[in-house]
Amino acid sequence: MTKFIDRMRTGRIFLAIAILAFGPAFADNFAGVRYDPKTDELVVRMRYRGTNPDHNFTVQWGQCRQTDQGSTIDGDVLDDQARDGAHQSFTKTVRFDVSGIACRPARVTLHTAPRFYYQILLPVRGQ
Repeated sequence: MTKFIDRMRTGRIFLAIAILAFGPAFADNFAGVRYDPKTDELVVRMRYRGTNPDHNFTVQWGQCRQTDQGSTIDGDVLDDQARDGAHQSFTKTVRFDVSGIACRPARVTLHTAPRFYYQILLPVRGQ
């Protein structure tokens, strides 16, 4: 039992050192994504941390690809203040125009740095 308690203490010490050395990691993430057929846009709720709520988000679209499951396209969501200090939490709703995406229906995968993603099916326009 003593060895078990010693291992638990050691694990907690290493965890505390890692948190103090590297600090908590914060990145942009998705709070929700939906398609608005009336405006042909993706409505994206972004969750992020910073010193101010005035971050602007854009999407950089990749190329449409054909797979065995149908069309796919990736979009990198970019934060214009990606290096802003992570002092407060914010949520912002942004709209991304998808009218220029011709390969439909398509599975859209939105990415943020470093490893968050969200997938949604983009229907044929007008559906």
